[in-house]
Amino acid sequence: MFHGYNKIIILGQIIFNLISKTQLMAEMQTSSNQHPKGLYVLFATEFWERFSYYGMRAIFVLYMTKMLLLDKALASNIYGSYTGLVYLTPLIGGYVADRYWGNRKTIFVGGLLMAIGQFFMFFSASFAANADKGLSITLMWTGLAALIFGNGFFKPNISTMVGQLYEDGDSRKDAAYTIFYMGINAGAFVAPLLCGYLGENVDFKWGFLAAGIGMLISLVIFYLTKDKYVIAPDGRQLGVGPNKAAETSTSDAKDSAFSTQQLVILVGGIIVAFSAIHFGFGVDVWGSLIYGMTLVGPFVIITDKSLSKIEKDRLWVIILIMIFVIFFWMCFEQAGASLTFFAEEQTNRHILGWEMPASYFQSFNAGFIVILAPIISAIWVRMAKKGINPVAPYKQSLGLGFLAIGFLLIAFGSKVIPTSGASIFFLTGLYFLHTIGELCLSPIGLSMVNKLTPARFTSLMMGIWFLAVATGNKLAGTMSSLYPDPTATTHPSILGFEISDLPSYFMVFVVFSGTAAVLLFLLSRRLQKMMHGVN
Repeated sequence: MFHGYNKIIILGQIIFNLISKTQLMAEMQTSSNQHPKGLYVLFATEFWERFSYYGMRAIFVLYMTKMLLLDKALASNIYGSYTGLVYLTPLIGGYVADRYWGNRKTIFVGGLLMAIGQFFMFFSASFAANADKGLSITLMWTGLAALIFGNGFFKPNISTMVGQLYEDGDSRKDAAYTIFYMGINAGAFVAPLLCGYLGENVDFKWGFLAAGIGMLISLVIFYLTKDKYVIAPDGRQLGVGPNKAAETSTSDAKDSAFSTQQLVILVGGIIVAFSAIHFGFGVDVWGSLIYGMTLVGPFVIITDKSLSKIEKDRLWVIILIMIFVIFFWMCFEQAGASLTFFAEEQTNRHILGWEMPASYFQSFNAGFIVILAPIISAIWVRMAKKGINPVAPYKQSLGLGFLAIGFLLIAFGSKVIPTSGASIFFLTGLYFLHTIGELCLSPIGLSMVNKLTPARFTSLMMGIWFLAVATGNKLAGTMSSLYPDPTATTHPSILGFEISDLPSYFMVFVVFSGTAAVLLFLLSRRLQKMMHGVN
């Protein structure tokens, strides 16, 4: 029965080794550092899920502006709301897995919803050529809703299961999350090449259909292989029951159920925060919801009465770093909106007589991650062996620094743009630098959440972590809506600073990310003490 499943695992290992076969990676793969086969299952499952997500994302803004004929500002805000809500709903998915379904069932339901969402996008694009865009827009919103809730069930739980493959304190966890992150981006690399080509050169509907098929492949792989390979070090199957039940059966932890008071604080706090942001500051409905939940969610967790002082200190580290993570993703996620506009309109994409689709640039970051992830992962392992591995906050401040340098490069490249367009070098260099920054921040953050959070709150706290990503993504759309129009007589501004041209626009991101990098670096020693020995 399992012969076919073994072939899937062997194939995954072959692909994994082909991707990561560098000298540094080979040093990691000693007998004492071999990773469990369950990592390959989660690697392959996430590969195809990310293929689906990034395939759709690569053509989403272009679909709205070219087929639905929406202006850039509106398309950017819809993009920001979608990508923000995609990372907001993991709070719901994490809670459902922790309290009721367990990781496995929650992942499967989420994947099914995402496949349905992609097929609604296919139907939306099928009717987009009509003069009346109303039906296409309705179908698009329906598809986006399914994608948003599906991702919320899927994403925090599969990330959590990576950490559960290892014993507490296992030094391989950071390397495992970086390898897992490499799997994510292997799918993200292929997706824009296929979905982007189909969308831009054939028809957008075929790009969305390819994304939907990718999600179905992810579901099949996970369903057929999870029982044999997704297991704990002691052989126990992971994710079968609620995470809370798993912990209380193996520890003396107190019951972590939310009290009535906490639920009142959660619901009431979100309503108050939403109202203040929406009516007081004029933020749109989705932005108010995202920002309100991001403000209230961490407070509810940190007030849980079952937490010890050390557990609270460690959770405060996560919450404080979330602030800086917001700035990172606000800047980084320009890739799907303003940087796509720059690629399409201001970049010379001709290579030996062939014009590269603008959506292909979204493969650059993922391609660089596939190349650099095993190298950076091995560097962390080597530094750990020498006792000089920096703790997570220092690594993440470095990531913000690389982000700032990337935007400084593109600001310079946009100063004088030739008639034929800016050199492809500038966007390539930006994505290279941003990739290094991402590898210093994102997989380290996933590992940090897993290591610092009590097991009874793992999926839920992973959902809280993604609230920061949600806020950053929503702000990314807001910032992209400020993309300057050279023909306009008036210019947008932010905090009193007028954005009159592309260099001034990109310098805004240099300031935000650079300032965040310096502040996090200065706070890192204090945060290290609050981690109480967890590295």
